Amino acid sequence: MQGKLVIISAPSGAGKTTIVKHLLSSDLNLEFSVSATTRSPRSGERDGEDYYFFSVEEFRKRVRNDEFVEWEEVYKDHFYGTLKSEIDRLHKKGCHAIFDVDASGGINLKNKYGNQAIAIFIMPPSVKELEMRLINRGTDSPDKIKMRIEKAQTEMKLANQYDFVIVNRELDRALAETFAIVSSFLT
Repeated sequence: MQGKLVIISAPSGAGKTTIVKHLLSSDLNLEFSVSATTRSPRSGERDGEDYYFFSVEEFRKRVRNDEFVEWEEVYKDHFYGTLKSEIDRLHKKGCHAIFDVDASGGINLKNKYGNQAIAIFIMPPSVKELEMRLINRGTDSPDKIKMRIEKAQTEMKLANQYDFVIVNRELDRALAETFAIVSSFLT
């Protein structure tokens, strides 16, 4: 693969999407790798732009057909993965790919692509702060927030397998740190 891969992972609510959008808006020749999922679209999300939305049956069929670089069942019947065709699409455009993936997916991509990839984990300042961010976001039920916090605690244990860990205490600082790391890697 000519282009490099930038992998950004974080627990839900840690600021990963904001950081990815910031990197995409900078002049780094990055293009977003659209992941596939079986979850329902959230308000404003568009198929093929935010995610490729598949039924559970369609996702499983694509797994059987070996169409994914990596995939996993994050929650019961909630699958996420990176399609091989998506990597090919970005490769043909001649740009670097940026991935917004969960911790296990990020590790799988890094292991597969080695030095062609950089893996950055965005860490929340604390579990309590993460919980407050999720509550204030207002998109999830209390049960869903509890589930996300439990998953976050598991994901945070995987951070030491990443090339860099950035603690997002203050967004502007986290944006600057991530930009510096990615910029250095790509040049």
